Amino acid sequence: MKRLFSLLTASGLAFAAASTAVAAESGQSCMPIGGVAIPNFFPEGEGKPIIISATLAGSVQNAAGKILAQRQTPTGLEMDMEHYFGRDDGGGIHTKDLGILTTVPDKPGRYMLEITYHIQQQDSRGTLKGYGGLFNSYGLVDLRDPNNMVGLVRYTGEIFSTPDGLPFTGAEIAFCGASLRLFN
Repeated sequence: MKRLFSLLTASGLAFAAASTAVAAESGQSCMPIGGVAIPNFFPEGEGKPIIISATLAGSVQNAAGKILAQRQTPTGLEMDMEHYFGRDDGGGIHTKDLGILTTVPDKPGRYMLEITYHIQQQDSRGTLKGYGGLFNSYGLVDLRDPNNMVGLVRYTGEIFSTPDGLPFTGAEIAFCGASLRLFN
């Protein structure tokens, strides 16, 4: 696990450094992000949210969040979540998310995790003020022991700020150097 974390951290840091350089040089309003997170989960009791606290390496350095609801599915679990991500330069974003957990065969309580993070543009602040869009994460979580729920997650994507600072009117797909809006 340590070797895997070291490899994921190194690749996340290299991606983040290259992404920051590309965004800065191009002067565009899109910013690729990526890195690795080690989440810990803290249950607060029956009927209350599960709190998430994570250390991150890469484009953002810390995260906190909540699992607001969860549902059993034929393949595992679905979770309604929200997160707050922060950078060491003072930027922050708030997301509302859907987590899909797929049971690992023959490993009770262990899941493959996929989350789509939807940035709440009106809540972004600091150096990330006005940024919106979405990004994803993939990884593994171990939820067997309620007193020691942990994971290892790789996050990646591209976030955007609108040139006029106005909220997005639809799903925004952007590539550094070009931007295309798809209206709903």
